[in-house]
Amino acid sequence: MSRVSSLVLAGLLASAGFACRKAEPAAPAPGEAEQKAAEAPAAAPAKEIVLGQIMPYSGPASAYGTIGKLHQAYFAKLNKAGGVNGRTIKLISLDDSYSPPKAVEQVRKLVEQEHVVGVFNAVGTPSNSAIQKYLNDKKVAQLFVSSGATKWADPTHFPYTIGFNPSYRIEGKTYAQDLLKKNPKAKVAVLFQNDDFGKDVLAGFKEGLGDSKAKIVAEASYEATDPTIDSQMVTLKGSKADTFLNIATPKFAAQAIRKVADLKWKPAQYLANVSASVGSVLTPAGLDKSKGIITIIYLKDTTDKQWDNDPAVNEFREFMKTDFPEGKITDGINIYAYATAETLVHVLKACGDDLSAENLIKQAASLKDYAPGLFLTGVKLNTSPTDFETFDQLQLAQFDGTTWVANNAPSK
Repeated sequence: MSRVSSLVLAGLLASAGFACRKAEPAAPAPGEAEQKAAEAPAAAPAKEIVLGQIMPYSGPASAYGTIGKLHQAYFAKLNKAGGVNGRTIKLISLDDSYSPPKAVEQVRKLVEQEHVVGVFNAVGTPSNSAIQKYLNDKKVAQLFVSSGATKWADPTHFPYTIGFNPSYRIEGKTYAQDLLKKNPKAKVAVLFQNDDFGKDVLAGFKEGLGDSKAKIVAEASYEATDPTIDSQMVTLKGSKADTFLNIATPKFAAQAIRKVADLKWKPAQYLANVSASVGSVLTPAGLDKSKGIITIIYLKDTTDKQWDNDPAVNEFREFMKTDFPEGKITDGINIYAYATAETLVHVLKACGDDLSAENLIKQAASLKDYAPGLFLTGVKLNTSPTDFETFDQLQLAQFDGTTWVANNAPSK
């Protein structure tokens, strides 16, 4: 390195010496520099939109890795068709193993080496919490976070962060309201992930219960790095609760559903939406063991025959067959990934030629009744400069052993 530096320095000195021997140029006339600048041709617009992403391709939440894989396939197809506004999309997706320290390391690479204008749909509350302040300090868009934590809707303190998923607190409150209609004196046992995700859903659930006679009789938490939640489930069953609230990510949600059956415990069950995938959660847990579980939904089940004549569903099915054959069409996480990619394209089109982080967030915060094709009828995204909450409607559904069946109208 010292030899290279010496050569560079020598070259600079030689150039300086040569410049000293040249005649001094005449000073430009007043206004001449400005005139030349005005006459100079404008720089050619960028032909590529460079975005970053962190995904748990490995680790305890690796089921979500299919999101990043589908995004890559989606944008590859889009780029072949001409991209967005004449520009291709380059998505650099790195593995963070669902680890906050690794998330910070990978995002620094994306910002400081790849110079991304935004980080799109990064998965998980822990990882996104670890990078939120850094991205806002660097004025890089943290766009459509794949998490429903309330902290993504704080434009006053974090103007470069906007989430995508429904609010975890509203989700928890929705479960509580449904429970009170069906069993006003319920005794509830709760399993929750010990982070902002689990705590947010639980806080909303408690808020929904209010001063009712229904009460939580047992709570058990787990860490994302734990191998199993078997001991927690034994403890929860011992509480004699008649209702089980399962606030877990896919791996642990499937374990919990299976363990409820193994323990011959028969509570009413509520399942966090992040683990509502038939393919990656309910099937491994056992479809028979999952029958009767309640969750919130906002996406069409593309394996359900009721959507056989739906253009958006058929487009998705063809995409999975042709462009992403390694992905499971039964995996609800892929349906989610497709909808988020479609939403990003909607925002990029609205950005026009201004692809700054500021404009990305501005357009993401200007959604008016926008509904990706795979959203259920009546569910729409609405945002504003002062309201970064994307969803204002949630719909409850119950698993019938094959698919999710909506059991009420969308709630606000």
